Amino acid sequence: QVQLAESGGGVVQPGESLRLSCAASGNIFSTMGWYRQAPGKDRELVATIIGGGSTNYADSVKGRFTISRDNAKNTVYLHLQMNNLKPEDTAVYYCYADFVYDPRTRYWGKGTLVTVSS
Repeated sequence: QVQLAESGGGVVQPGESLRLSCAASGNIFSTMGWYRQAPGKDRELVATIIGGGSTNYADSVKGRFTISRDNAKNTVYLHLQMNNLKPEDTAVYYCYADFVYDPRTRYWGKGTLVTVSS
């Protein structure tokens, strides 16, 4: 059974950094990425990475966030390095992974909370 588990969330001050990680069981994914949802707001796509390594970012995080992935034998590790964090980055961050044999099948993690506050 496919499982995605995020880690690395926490409370930081503006200008600080955090690194989120997502461990996805099985090496069977094409596109992977991160969404976030702030209180009272719609879910927002933050960053994506495809199998070949191409990346895309929301305008609000370009130049500050970096997405990367490490493919191990039975697990894929997805990371989101977040630098120069701002209060508006406060949200629950969710990782997702699309099944390589059927991109309509998307797996989700349960989310990790990032709070940026002085």
